[in-house]
Amino acid sequence: MKAKPQLYGLPAYKPGKPISEVKKELGLDEVIKLASNENPYGSSKLAKQAVIDAVMDSAIYPDGYSSVLRNKVAQHLGVQEEQLIFGNGTDEVIQFLCRAFLTPSDNTVTADPTFSQYKLNAAIEGAEIREVPLTDMGEHNLDEMLQKIDENTKIVWVCNPNNPSGNYIGKDVFEAFLKQVPEHVIVASDEAYIEYTVAEDYPDTIPLLDQYKNLVVLRTFSKAYGLASLRIGYGVASPEIIQVMEPLRPAFNTTAYAHTAAVAALDDQTFVQESAKKNRIELEKYEAFCKKHQLFFYPSQTNFILIDVGIPGDEIFSYLLSKGYITRSGQALGFPTCIRISIGTEKENEGVMLALSELLKERSALTES
Repeated sequence: MKAKPQLYGLPAYKPGKPISEVKKELGLDEVIKLASNENPYGSSKLAKQAVIDAVMDSAIYPDGYSSVLRNKVAQHLGVQEEQLIFGNGTDEVIQFLCRAFLTPSDNTVTADPTFSQYKLNAAIEGAEIREVPLTDMGEHNLDEMLQKIDENTKIVWVCNPNNPSGNYIGKDVFEAFLKQVPEHVIVASDEAYIEYTVAEDYPDTIPLLDQYKNLVVLRTFSKAYGLASLRIGYGVASPEIIQVMEPLRPAFNTTAYAHTAAVAALDDQTFVQESAKKNRIELEKYEAFCKKHQLFFYPSQTNFILIDVGIPGDEIFSYLLSKGYITRSGQALGFPTCIRISIGTEKENEGVMLALSELLKERSALTES
């Protein structure tokens, strides 16, 4: 049997080891996961109660159209219900986009490094992938991305803020980019971390949907809302684009638990704002730490920070793991001497910075000897 030729050699997603396994393997009593950019403060009490209540109806299929959630999100954003599509995480919405618009005769343009699902799903459809390196500061090189666009380009991916660098694209720069992208090319603005942004010039993309019919905005409940395990994300676009994507969506691709939790989470914006505020306080502590130890870090508008420690990322990862902290090695993310750390609670972050200080002392001692 033969599968699609483009599937051979594609990397499968490799999740990190479960906390229980790491504890057993390293003989640790406590292991803190700071690798997947989850909300360390959990989720809203309203969302938790909503899931508990929904358990009573577990024998019934979920609403395939996500009607209640659709109405809630439409009101929250000020868009039409027909402008929304829901997925099993934003990952699935990205899959819908690629499946709907990409063929082996098309190409797609993306930054590099950025969120891996753009490239993976485009490759599955057999499309040509045109990658444009980030700038030295970890920013999208939008001018060069524009130059990569031609008559066969179908989608341009903009991760804003970018994962894994954390950088953002400002309002004026993003709108200037939109104006130059041909109408036949979809601009997918992935805003998974929008709730964490504090930059005054971060673009408000929802109003732009009326002006740019080729714009698709991607958002999720996995990050600041703290519903990562329930897998619920969505896309916002013109009704015409949504109509094309909807037939690709499995009938019951999102669960009743996710629907009811997301509706409740939207009602608790205080929780989201408090999470974002605490995140920014802790993020600034990491920045101060880096400045003190003369470590380069990428300016972040997210709930993670990418730090260049100057040694192979896998070594930093292993050292922190030995201390009970699961992070992400930059070697797997396109930043060979970096470590990406999800911002945790105050106590968790203090522990990571203490471990990093010990690592730096050990490295300094080795250098001197």
